[in-house]
Amino acid sequence: MFTPQTIDFTKTKTYSAAGRHNLVTAENLRVPDIEKDDLFHSAEMDILIEKLAAAKKAGLGVTCFYGAHVIKCGLSEYLIELAQGGYITHLASNGAGSIHDFELAFLGGTSEHVPTAIEDGSFGMWEETGAWMNEAIIEGAKKGIGYGQSLAEYVDAHPERFPYRENCVFYRAYKAGVPVTYHVTMGTDIIHQHPKADFAALGQTSGRDFGIFCKSLTELDPAGVHMNIGSAVTGAEVFLKALSIARNQGFGLRQITTANFDIIPLGDYKSEVSKDEYEYYYRPRKNIINRPVSLGGTGLYICGNHMQTIPSLLRGLKLSEEQR
Repeated sequence: MFTPQTIDFTKTKTYSAAGRHNLVTAENLRVPDIEKDDLFHSAEMDILIEKLAAAKKAGLGVTCFYGAHVIKCGLSEYLIELAQGGYITHLASNGAGSIHDFELAFLGGTSEHVPTAIEDGSFGMWEETGAWMNEAIIEGAKKGIGYGQSLAEYVDAHPERFPYRENCVFYRAYKAGVPVTYHVTMGTDIIHQHPKADFAALGQTSGRDFGIFCKSLTELDPAGVHMNIGSAVTGAEVFLKALSIARNQGFGLRQITTANFDIIPLGDYKSEVSKDEYEYYYRPRKNIINRPVSLGGTGLYICGNHMQTIPSLLRGLKLSEEQR
């Protein structure tokens, strides 16, 4: 029988992240300012703010899947405030989202310069990031907990290693009792390059996170809200599968609101689109905006730069609450 050969990951060289040039730092993270954060407005945003306020008042779930670029835009504090303020009851991201957050916590910076690093094979080969994250995930797998909780408990247990932990979304959410889950694709993340990577542990913890996400989705029934912020593939696919599981188990979720945040112009995004048009292959259009609300509910598209739309969302919610 033919058995394909695998590369020996133990031969991979790693480098300390200390002194690395980072494009995003704790010093340049944006700080929410209700007086100034009025940068974006649309009819869809008004509807979303109304739906989110109603969901919070009714004690319904609000889930949010965000891409790693949200962290790279320096918007960590906005996600933290949305979670701590009760506007979001579950945060989710892909593996890259966990890595940028983790690096901010220990290094105070993240986002290396990829174009030059890929040329000599140094891209992503950071000892602390790979060793500590894999260590946390392996420990978490042994305890039977999820990927997100594994990272949060690790940071909590080693405060001396994480002087910037207050800037970390998953850590602050953990402290506030808000679940954060990470939905990993094998081979997409730099910690998979590290010699300590344990793919069984990665799969086990991320698989548990998927189950936690599915449970949180049931809490949207009947009229909660799901937001997908800048995740063009993973967020859209994970949500659709989780929605199918929730409905399969008897949760109707017939009047939910779904909102996709991105910068791609979609025109009449609720209209049918053929396979001959590129928009057909943009997953959030179908998996976030249209298909989930085919039996009722509201599908929205917030088209704009995250650095404008997310601050405006938080500001609108705060003002809405003040006016009540």
